[in-house]
Amino acid sequence: SQVTAQNGAVSTSRDDFLYHFGLSTVAIDMPKHFGDVKFVCAGGSASRAKHFADEFACEIGVPKSVNFSRSDRFVIYKTGAVLWINHGMGTPSLSIMLIETLKLLHHARATDVIFVRMGTSGGVGVSPGSVIISSGALNGELNEEYVQWIGGKKVVHPTRLCPSLAADLSTLAAHMHLPAVSGKTLCADDFYEGQMRLDGFFCEYSEVDKLSFLSSLHDRGVRNIEMESTAFAAITARAGVRAAIVCVALLNRMVED
Repeated sequence: SQVTAQNGAVSTSRDDFLYHFGLSTVAIDMPKHFGDVKFVCAGGSASRAKHFADEFACEIGVPKSVNFSRSDRFVIYKTGAVLWINHGMGTPSLSIMLIETLKLLHHARATDVIFVRMGTSGGVGVSPGSVIISSGALNGELNEEYVQWIGGKKVVHPTRLCPSLAADLSTLAAHMHLPAVSGKTLCADDFYEGQMRLDGFFCEYSEVDKLSFLSSLHDRGVRNIEMESTAFAAITARAGVRAAIVCVALLNRMVED
């Protein structure tokens, strides 16, 4: 199915400027450049996005991509039918990237696009190096919801990922002999206190409190912690596109920070 904007103003606008990409529908032929996109792979770091794009280009035998973004906020690389875009850190930054990417694909008239967030995370009861394929995304209240404040009102959207896509990725990981684990992901609002780290500027809880919280997360099926999953899962679900989150655990938070 085609990526279609749910805002009529986007469809009727003569010139839609994607501020944080520095791209305009008047200045660039969106269908020509992006109409064949089938995958969007997103991660936090701009340099990591370029690294993945370059490696993938070599893998499939296509030229390395230029950076299509004309802004210093995000980068956009395209290799074959794959877009590689960085999303920065946290849900606010990721939401901006996702909205403008969806608008770009809408104007490009792209169809059947799959979104994959690839990132780093802190594992919860899993070994460092484990790859967590998210089965769900929890917010700080431990609900599978993404919360927005719009016009002074609280708006809640469910966080939904594509189960069949996650299953396909699990099968692929097994085929590649990767240490993959399926589990829920906690989306924290910050890196330190929101993840109960002991090494922040502020710390008003004990190591016992931290371990108790992490144990309760593990009991709920949570296997990693990062800062983008709720927005990613909710926005892609609202847009009607298939999406998955795949994050490596750099460490086991139940052992160290």
